[in-house]
Parts: sequence; C-alpha cells; structure tokens
Amino acid sequence: MAKQKKQTRPKAQTPKGFRDYFGGDVRARTEMLGKIAAVYHRYGFDALESSAVETVEALGKFLPDVDRPNEGVFAWQEDDDSGRGDWLALRYDLTAPLARVYAQHRNDLPTPYRRYAMGPVWRNEKPGPGRFRQFYQCDADTVGTASMAADAEICAMLSDTLEDLGIPRGDYIVRINNRKVLNGIILGLLPDNEHTRELRKNPRSLSDPELNLGDYDFVDPEAILRTIDKFDKVGGNGVFELLTSGRKDQSGAFIEGVGLSEVDAGRVLSFMLARGKNNEETLSNLRSLMGEGNLDMHQEIGAYHEGLDGLEELEKIASLLAAQGYGPDRIVIDPSVVRGLGYYTGPVFEAELTFEILDEKGRPRQFGSVAGGGRYDDLVARFTGQKVPAVGVSIGVDRLLAALREKGRIESIECGPVVVTVMDRDRMADYQSMVAELRSAGIRAEVYLGNPKNFGNQLKYADRRAAPVAIIQGGDEHARGVVQIKDLILGAKIAENATLEEWKERPSQVEVSRDALVAKVREILDSQSPESPA
Repeated sequence: MAKQKKQTRPKAQTPKGFRDYFGGDVRARTEMLGKIAAVYHRYGFDALESSAVETVEALGKFLPDVDRPNEGVFAWQEDDDSGRGDWLALRYDLTAPLARVYAQHRNDLPTPYRRYAMGPVWRNEKPGPGRFRQFYQCDADTVGTASMAADAEICAMLSDTLEDLGIPRGDYIVRINNRKVLNGIILGLLPDNEHTRELRKNPRSLSDPELNLGDYDFVDPEAILRTIDKFDKVGGNGVFELLTSGRKDQSGAFIEGVGLSEVDAGRVLSFMLARGKNNEETLSNLRSLMGEGNLDMHQEIGAYHEGLDGLEELEKIASLLAAQGYGPDRIVIDPSVVRGLGYYTGPVFEAELTFEILDEKGRPRQFGSVAGGGRYDDLVARFTGQKVPAVGVSIGVDRLLAALREKGRIESIECGPVVVTVMDRDRMADYQSMVAELRSAGIRAEVYLGNPKNFGNQLKYADRRAAPVAIIQGGDEHARGVVQIKDLILGAKIAENATLEEWKERPSQVEVSRDALVAKVREILDSQSPESPA
C-alpha cells in the first residue's frame, strides 16, 4: 500500500496587496464614515448600496492607465453550458456602477438623482507602499442636471465635510479647474496642416470620444494632460522639461519628454501658472491668456469655444460659491488641476491638505490630496445612447483617516471593554449579572471566559484588550456585598512615574458596594475621558 502523501498546510498570510483591519481601525473608519454620511444627508443626498460585482461590459474602458476593460480589475468568466458566459469583475470605483444603476432604474428615480455610496473597491494593480488592491471610497454624485450649481454644491459639501471631520480652515484647500479649458489649451497647439484645416471645417470638441488627435500627426493630448498633472510633484520647471525634451528624476533616470516645442510648452505653462490672489484675478488671467495669441488663431475650432465655455462655467461656480460664503480661503480656481480619469468632461476638483508631515526619511512635506472628482456627462450615455449630465466627488477614506490621525482627531489608543474577572467559576451567574448591568447602562463590558485558575493571566488579558477597568469579586467580597474596581489606566500611570504620595492620594483600586458598581465604573470612565479635567 502506497504511503499517503502528507497534506500541505496553507500559509497563514494576507494576499499581496491586501491588508487586515482590526478593531481600532474599523471603529475609526466607521465613525468617520458616519460623520461624512451626516453631511451628505444634510445636503439632501440619499444612500445607495450597489453590487460589488459588475459585468466587465458595464464597467467600461474607464480604468486609469489601461486600454482594455478587463485589465486592472479582478475579473472572471461565468461558467455556463455554452462557454460564452458574461465576464464579471469586482468594481474598481463607485462611479461606473452608479452609471449602470441610473440607466437601469432611471424611470423610477427622481431627476436630478442625488446619491452617496461608501464601500470597498478593488484594483488588480501592482501594490506598493501605501498602495493596496482593496481600499475604501466614499462618493457623492448628482445625476441628471447640467447646472453649475450642482458642481458648486459638491465643492461646498466637500469643504463642509473636511471641517466637520476636524480639518480646520487653513489646513485644506479645494481646488477647481475645467477640462474644457484644458481642451482649448491643447487644441490651440495644433499645427497648421491639412488634417487640422479639415478639423476646422468640421469643428469637433476634444471631449468627443470618436475624435482621435493621434490621427492628425499631433502629440497625444492625454500625454500632455498626464504631464500637467505632475505639476505638484516636479514644479513648473519640471513640467516644462517633461513637455519638451525630457528630464532626469531624483534617481538619475531619464524620463522622455512629450515633444512639444519650447514655445508651445511655454504656452501650456503660462496657463498652469495663471492662478492669482483670488478667484476673480485667476479668471481674468485665464481670459486674457486665451485672447493673446495662445488660442485665437484657431477660433474656428470647436474646442476653442469649448475652452471659453469652460471659463464661463468656472465663473458661474465661483459666483455661486461666493454667494454661499465659500471664499478662496476654502475653495480656489487653480488651472494646474487635471485629474487623471478620462471620463471627465467639464469642471474637475480635488481637496488637498496643506499642513506638513514628516516622510519616512524625516523630511517635511505637505500631506496632499484626499479627495477628487468632477463632471462626467458621457458616462451614462454608454447605456442609454443619450447624454446624461452628472457630477460627483470621491473621498479616499484611508488617506483621510491617516490625515485625521496626524491632526490628533482620532485617538490612537483603542479603548477596550470593562473586564469582569472570574474568581470562582461556580459563581459565573453572578459575574454575568454584573456584566449585564454594565451593558444595560451603555458600558462596553465582558466576562473573562478563559481558564480562571491564574488571576494574573486575567489581568494580562485585560491589558491586551486595552480594558480601562477590571471588576474583581472573590468569595469574601461576595459575602460582604462589595466589589473591587481596578482603574487600569490610572494604575499604569502610577506604575510608570507616580510617587508613593501620589499613589496613596489616588489609589488605582477601590472597594464599593455591589449596588454602586455601575455608578463607580461610570465615574472612573468619565475621569479617563480626554475631555475630563486633569
């Protein structure tokens, strides 16, 4: 008889690019999402939970930096008898599913439809430091209106959300631009040849999905946009180099440039640097640039007029925000904002945290972007064949949580439950009665359920659970109708640095009558609260 092969045990490890979230992290995220949802609800948005799985066809070709719809996502083909089952995928964001939901249920939904959604998304991309394949997003979108009031409202709501979470003014800024303006800038760089002359005869917007400027012997517009989007990382000089012949990065590696002439690169850079002291000055600078030789030679081209439309939209947004009291101390027009996703068709915006943190090498740097969004008027049309205007924002939950920790708005020390120790296993009913009273009073509590033989192990367990208080009642205490209450937080402080006199004045363990158990525990917990007087 052949010897049975020993079964291999699976490795107990998290898959690459994923992570596990324990109690403190989950609690902090839940509390933060609750505060965000309260702001969204205050603005009139309704919650939506859509499926985590969509057909690859429904997700579409809007995944960043990839060409095929099933690249960059976790996808599989349904098994059916024909072998031609649908390809399904985990959602890579919350916007593409919204387009499907709205197209499917539009006859039953109000117009405009205002919804918010929160949950995990998945991307099958190469993981790296701080870059995971599963992460949380928190979105809010308005579908069915072309009014710039919807865009202004999203920006105002984003500002309110950050402040309600504890990010004060001065520590964040919401920056707005318009992809139509960027389209106008790029089209203004078109060379004068037979292809562009034909384009002038039949004006078409750069947002037209069927227009491929690569067919016109022209530098790829997306390459220009991706380069502009690096402004925050490499600065104006770096962008100029990348738009022209290229530059060396910090490692010394050479990055090939887009190939624009120095004159055209200068034109692009002049728009990016057009931000003034306030929104009015920025708009004036942009309008002046569009009339001073950068674009006026191609006024016949449709995208030039689209660029002017983009400026008018920015003016409307700025006016609406000013009327609500949102000035440039909170929300500014910034021509350097691009946003990477290809489905944006109008205003784009992002929220940036401006306070400094230290990187892994101890160098100061700004925290950076935690949210972004924009207008995407073509996404629903993929399902309906009719253009449906929409605008939305997405908050990066994990980055925002990290920011709140940096600002001290999230307590890093997890507070565990009150632990009722077991001195006599035959009196488990008494201990369960104690814990039931604490829970009924709204106090988190549990009975020690391990082996009660070693009392020291019970206190070690309480420490590992970050318990603020331990309840002790042996046979003697039970006979006298009292309990011992041990303040574990105070006890740790006393053991660490208190003098003998301080220890006597503030004992960490007190005896109270059994009837006073809940009241005394409440008193101790209140004294441990960060808001309580020292």
